[in-house]
Amino acid sequence: MQTASRTPEQKQAAITTARILLEIKAVNFRPEEPYILTSGWASPVYVDCRKVISFPRARTTICSLMEAAILRDAGYESTDAIAGGETAGIPYAAWISQQMGLPMLYVRKKPKGFGRNAQIEGDFANGARIVLVEDLASDGASKVNFCNAIREAGGVINHAAVVFFYGVFPGALKSLNETGVKLSYLANWWDVLEVAEQDNLFDRKTIEAVRSFLHDPVQWSKLHGGRSE
Repeated sequence: MQTASRTPEQKQAAITTARILLEIKAVNFRPEEPYILTSGWASPVYVDCRKVISFPRARTTICSLMEAAILRDAGYESTDAIAGGETAGIPYAAWISQQMGLPMLYVRKKPKGFGRNAQIEGDFANGARIVLVEDLASDGASKVNFCNAIREAGGVINHAAVVFFYGVFPGALKSLNETGVKLSYLANWWDVLEVAEQDNLFDRKTIEAVRSFLHDPVQWSKLHGGRSE
């Protein structure tokens, strides 16, 4: 799945984010020893956006780009709080809420068993308009749990934002779209491949293996020990 049409601003944000992730070595290209993702797909690429927390200048830039994406897609005065999902989304929620001057919340993976908002930490009014922020999304399924928890606690959520979206496997974001939540993201694998190729960061064989995966991830997964449907 190649990237849909983007504005020059969105494209520049994507390239900047991809370059940052490559520079801090949050991206791994390993076609000779594929990763098996939680979903069962085999992948020659892996990204660890948690590494961003250790690089202050990188995270400041990424959070500024995330803020711009939220304002563009959710509205300039249409957000009452920023929520992060346990655990990777929590630092992003802290930084972005501070930057936007909004309350911060975080959402547990499972209810703690007591209290009004058993799955939500923080304070918000019924009907509060909340944006969920996370580090990445592969298929959006994990975000549905967080969005449902916010709604069950009385919040309104129609938007989520992530630093990185895999954007390659069939049905990506189907579950999130069915929940009525729009996902904004800064960069995907096509952006990373573009920067990696421009900057000669990997050898030609590795680049071509990754390109082959991006063009037909299902077949690539099948041929490398992962799921095929």
